[in-house]
Amino acid sequence: MRLRRLAAWLSGLVALTGLPYLLYGLGYVLLSPEGSPADKDPDAEPTVSVVLPTYNEEQIVESKLEGLLAWDYPVEKLEVVVVDSSDDATPDIVREFFDRPDTPELVFVEETERRGLAVALNEAYAAATNEVVVKTDCDSKVATDALHEAVANLADPTVAAVTGRNAEVLGGSEVERGYRDVQARIQTLESHVDSTFIFHGPFSAFERDAIVPIDEDSIADDTELALKIRKNGGRVLFDPAIRYKEASHSAFRKRRTQKDRRAMGLLRLLWRQRDMLGRYGGYGTVVLPFNWWFMGVSPTLVMAGVALASIGAVAVAGPLGLAVPAALGAFVAVGARDALGPLQPAYALFDTQVSLFRAAVKLLRGEGDGTWDVDAELREAFEAE
Repeated sequence: MRLRRLAAWLSGLVALTGLPYLLYGLGYVLLSPEGSPADKDPDAEPTVSVVLPTYNEEQIVESKLEGLLAWDYPVEKLEVVVVDSSDDATPDIVREFFDRPDTPELVFVEETERRGLAVALNEAYAAATNEVVVKTDCDSKVATDALHEAVANLADPTVAAVTGRNAEVLGGSEVERGYRDVQARIQTLESHVDSTFIFHGPFSAFERDAIVPIDEDSIADDTELALKIRKNGGRVLFDPAIRYKEASHSAFRKRRTQKDRRAMGLLRLLWRQRDMLGRYGGYGTVVLPFNWWFMGVSPTLVMAGVALASIGAVAVAGPLGLAVPAALGAFVAVGARDALGPLQPAYALFDTQVSLFRAAVKLLRGEGDGTWDVDAELREAFEAE
């Protein structure tokens, strides 16, 4: 009797957790989405402001700026807006770099104190003067054709913002790579349904006239800006042809901190913009409900399922039931070492659900602010490429 009851509860949890994913998978099969749905113009070449927020980036900022110059785009149509709050040599390196010939115009926004990334970005966006604004992170490498791909999307009058995919994870994290591959498929489908939800800091492009201020305590600044642009009527798309590389930890504990922070920002944004549910076409009726489920509901159900399976197995089978939590522990331990082979993507999704659950708990405790810390190891991963 106990075994039947346990099986019924677990079956119900599995069905409840998995149904939205099955529906999304079915939608992917039926729509067979490929690439961006925008009416792209490959000849588009508007003027572009590249926004680069910096904080103590003296190790990598020159390499990043060299990367910007390598973009396949007319330098006379570029300006670079650096917003900086460093207390190291970053400002001097930036100014010296732009003293060189054949560099874009520099707009330097120097802050006297750290007030958070969202505040810095609001200032940088306000200082940008060109038709398109691209935001990129210092610890990322962007494909040379990414900007041309982005402005080709923005040439579609219905499209106001576009982001791209992490083509390769600097630092070699198979867990992060597995999750990003799944995420790319989801975001491609969302873009064909209406608009995507998540925007990515390493490379996101916006029509300057569509930009609005973001909340000063935001910890999901790129996604928040895209969401507000969609709220104002513009489509925000994901195009896998826009490629970049971002540093990410392989070590489990360090990856946990990085992913937890991102998850906190997205969860808080969903909650603050909950009035969008059911509105704004397919964005509010399909895309946002799925993300609410994936980020807000599913992690709790997954944790409840793990707890029920472990406790129930021990209650039913006694000491032999410890095999269930032991197997779950082995799955986590092996997956955290990028050693699950073909099962690694499944662990990547589980890992993300754990982060989302932890993030929800942290938010309920009142944690989370708009500043970030320099990660020396990720900087080293960037320099090694």
